[in-house]
Amino acid sequence: MKQSRAMSLVEAVANVAVGYGVAVVTQILIFVVIGLRTTLAQNLKMGAVFKVVRIGRSFALRRLFEAIRVRGSS
Repeated sequence: MKQSRAMSLVEAVANVAVGYGVAVVTQILIFVVIGLRTTLAQNLKMGAVFKVVRIGRSFALRRLFEAIRVRGSS
């Protein structure tokens, strides 16, 4: 069954949303260990930028692999 572009995007967004909290907490902990001081707001903003990039990357890769799968089966 072929996955639609819309569902590829929904999957990518869901994947990123679930990982967002873990990523921000990890980022805060790592920054403390290496001695960087940032506010929660700064960490959330940095996390948001990384997540937007990750959504685009995940979506593009999903579509690439779907195109490869469709070409291979025809």
